[in-house]
Amino acid sequence: MSQLKSFTLSAARPLPVILLADVSGSMGADGKINALNNALRDMVAAFKTGEDLRAEVHLSVISFGGVGARHHIPLTPAAQVTWHDAPASGGTPMGGAFELARQMIADREVISGRAYTPTIVLMSDGQPNDEWRAPLTALLADERAKKAMRLALAIGDDADEAVLKQFLDNPEARVLRASDASQIHTFIRLVTMSVQARSRSATPNAAPKIEWDL
Repeated sequence: MSQLKSFTLSAARPLPVILLADVSGSMGADGKINALNNALRDMVAAFKTGEDLRAEVHLSVISFGGVGARHHIPLTPAAQVTWHDAPASGGTPMGGAFELARQMIADREVISGRAYTPTIVLMSDGQPNDEWRAPLTALLADERAKKAMRLALAIGDDADEAVLKQFLDNPEARVLRASDASQIHTFIRLVTMSVQARSRSATPNAAPKIEWDL
């Protein structure tokens, strides 16, 4: 890395991107988990090649499935992230993912006061099988989460679109739907473009104009 680029990144304010990714057993069907892993690997690669940045993208992936919700990638400067594929197993502990996201956003040692408002992305192909209402209410009550750019993707026909809509908490926002695995990749690419546009913008807290048709 050149000295100029190193200085630019060190001076840039962080732009947190938090992905809540369903890795439950049902994601193992129809190529969905493979599409998700491939798309997130491409996202990481795209963030690493970013130039002319006013904001430094920091990426976290909270996966939920298997034994519960966990930090698959703790919040890390995207240039330092190496993607490791997530397996699909277990139920859909979405409430646990909401709580981990709330803790991260509320912790000023993890996301400093100088950071731009986060982008929070929820992707799921099923229905929560844990207590999710209270954790979601607490997440949406956080001042920074409330102002965040929130996006949601319903994967397949069994996704609980009503829960995803409550996560958006905006009557004008819509839940996007991926009817097949290929559209997962399209959605992640659009998220990547949106974050890159924010990172280069003179006003990174403003939502860029992106055509969100899958």
